[in-house]
Amino acid sequence: MLLGGLACSTGEGGTMEFTTSPPQPTGGSGGLTNGTASASATAGDTDTDTDTGGTDTTGTETTGGPPPSCGDGMVDAGEECDQGAKNSESGLCTPLCTLATCGDGYVYPAAESCDEGMDNAEDAGCLPDCTMNTCGDGFLYEGVEECDDGNTEDHDGCTSECQIDLCGNGEVDFGETCDDGNQIDTDACLSTCEAASCGDGFLQEGVEECDDGDANADDAACLSTCVAATCGDGFVQAGVEACDEGMDNAEDGACLPTCEAAACGDGFVQAGVEECDDGNVMPGDGCDASCKSELVCGKTFTTDWCLQNGTKGQYTRCESVTNQGTTCINPEIRYGNVTGGIPRSHNNGNTYYPIWCQQLGFSGYAGQINFGMRDCTAPKGGLFPCNSYDEAVWKWCDWQDGAWYNQSLGWHGCNGQEITSFTCTK
Repeated sequence: MLLGGLACSTGEGGTMEFTTSPPQPTGGSGGLTNGTASASATAGDTDTDTDTGGTDTTGTETTGGPPPSCGDGMVDAGEECDQGAKNSESGLCTPLCTLATCGDGYVYPAAESCDEGMDNAEDAGCLPDCTMNTCGDGFLYEGVEECDDGNTEDHDGCTSECQIDLCGNGEVDFGETCDDGNQIDTDACLSTCEAASCGDGFLQEGVEECDDGDANADDAACLSTCVAATCGDGFVQAGVEACDEGMDNAEDGACLPTCEAAACGDGFVQAGVEECDDGNVMPGDGCDASCKSELVCGKTFTTDWCLQNGTKGQYTRCESVTNQGTTCINPEIRYGNVTGGIPRSHNNGNTYYPIWCQQLGFSGYAGQINFGMRDCTAPKGGLFPCNSYDEAVWKWCDWQDGAWYNQSLGWHGCNGQEITSFTCTK
């Protein structure tokens, strides 16, 4: 049986074709009829009853039996259809022997999702076209929906659940924590009328540096505090930083100021771990591959105090050492217990430089020396080479008045003529 060119059983082994045009009651045998139906009986045995006790084929009267009634499988006067036992509330032919139609109170599943008969209405659960009233269809379901604007969009006055959306009216209504009357998500009140907070996924201008929502984390680019991750914040950013000890990051620490882990060969001496670090792991240059010092007073320059032989207590040390221990960077002089002596260029230099190298255990002076600005602020002070004052040997003397053994230095006018590097020969 099909709706719109439908066929159904006649109950006598045949079929009938029909459409769903408005029905016109007609008498006859079969199950369904209407004003446009064309019927063709196809049966294995065609029987024309000529018995005087047979049925009148006009369908208006019967002889020899009870009057026709709905449910007997015969379409009688006043009936639009009759499928006998197949008449049903969900069938094409209803228990009233009427063709299923929207508004009859019976739900025909093939064409209807609901049917409340006379109660079908635009404000009811079942619409006049026998479809369910749903949010977004443009019909206001009374008692269920507060609004229905024909869509399921939020923030347009009617929510996706067909409730009146008061968010954005500038007043804090029930269920709202704020309402500033706008749809801006970067201020203190979100477009959802919720107070902005770290982790909501919206960058609050002037308050947050970042906000990646659920992705905020202490090892991510945006911290759980909505502060942008940076070296020195104490949190190790995955894939970016090797370490981060916050305020403890230091050039002599386990974590450098660049948030790189300290390692031998990085050029920074890790306190308590390395004796030296010359920026490489090559042996024979004063610092070996394990960052153990190869520098020894009497054989190389060192960063420790080395006695200048022949003096009563003058020492030299270097800020750093290069060229396998033969070049001293920014030499400093100690005399007795006074440190901070800064050697400077002087006419006596060419005489004293070879002697100075020999006093420190070298074979001689390489003839390589550089000058530049150094700090002579007290208690530091400038020096010149001499062989008098405190003792009658070549040494470094106070530029102010010569003598300075166990005394303070008196000259602090450094002007760029200070020794910045000095090279001897082994």
